[in-house]
Amino acid sequence: MKKRLYFLKSGTLERESNTLLFLAGDKKIFLPIKEISSLYIFGEVNLNKRFLEFMTENQVPIHFYNYYGYYSGSYLPRRAFNSGIVTLKQAEHYLDNKKRLFIAQQFVSGSVNNMKTILNYYNNRGIDLDQEIKYLNDFFVKSKSSKEVNELMGIEGNAKEIYYECFNKLLKDPEYSYDMRSRRPPKTKLNTLLSFGNGLLYATILGEIYKTHLDPRIGYLHSTNSRKFSLNLDVSELFKPFLVDRVIISLVNKSMLSDGDYSSELGGLYLTESGKKKFLQEFESRMSTTITHRVLKRKISYQGLVRIELYKIERHLLGDKLYSPFLMYW
Repeated sequence: MKKRLYFLKSGTLERESNTLLFLAGDKKIFLPIKEISSLYIFGEVNLNKRFLEFMTENQVPIHFYNYYGYYSGSYLPRRAFNSGIVTLKQAEHYLDNKKRLFIAQQFVSGSVNNMKTILNYYNNRGIDLDQEIKYLNDFFVKSKSSKEVNELMGIEGNAKEIYYECFNKLLKDPEYSYDMRSRRPPKTKLNTLLSFGNGLLYATILGEIYKTHLDPRIGYLHSTNSRKFSLNLDVSELFKPFLVDRVIISLVNKSMLSDGDYSSELGGLYLTESGKKKFLQEFESRMSTTITHRVLKRKISYQGLVRIELYKIERHLLGDKLYSPFLMYW
């Protein structure tokens, strides 16, 4: 399996023959291009046109983050999997309110179900979450009968607020208590982790969409408007509970983070280089974890589950098979 590479240090990226070369001070690190799926740039990294051409030739997207760990944008090479019919079908399903509503419902119902599954996991291990699970089940039912996308957005937002409040029971360290969601800037340690993890997942799923025929600019739950991409936001809702939230729970409950992993600047709280490194290591471990797929009857990594989800959406758009969202079952 190809790897995601993360650059936290500052330096220069160059092409060296058919190899990627990272120069950081006196250090030279050679990285085989055939083993790389995407690059994530967090440090101050220099690169040139020749290097970008090399990335295009090998279909390697580059995702950029600013000093505070916020996603800034992506360099997406010329698409190798263009499909006019899929783009037309994506637009058709967006413009037809009934078709758009159906897909948006799948994202919200799947998201609420997966949040509920996380809570059930801990409820079965002695943490009393019965009432919260009941609330989420009510939101799940409402999502199935909703009539408007805006209504679905409200349902998803309310369900997520109930779910995040459960972190006060799930996380052992009171310094990670949840009060309210704050984003730009994040005000608490928990919000810092949520913002960083969600931004990481958005770019990861964008990179996976790029390797399909789907157009990331056309989403269904998140409106296709002035934002650059929206389909990756839609799909991320399904995977946040076990690709971001479980990473956060693990980092906190295993006491893997310290005060030195955070920096307070400009009225917000951000991860330092050491904090980012710890999060990325745990995220990579999670993405490479495998399960036995109930339908395919073979081992699939969590990263593979994302790609399968995108293929399911594409098949729905083409009328091959009705889309049903990924639902956690473990």
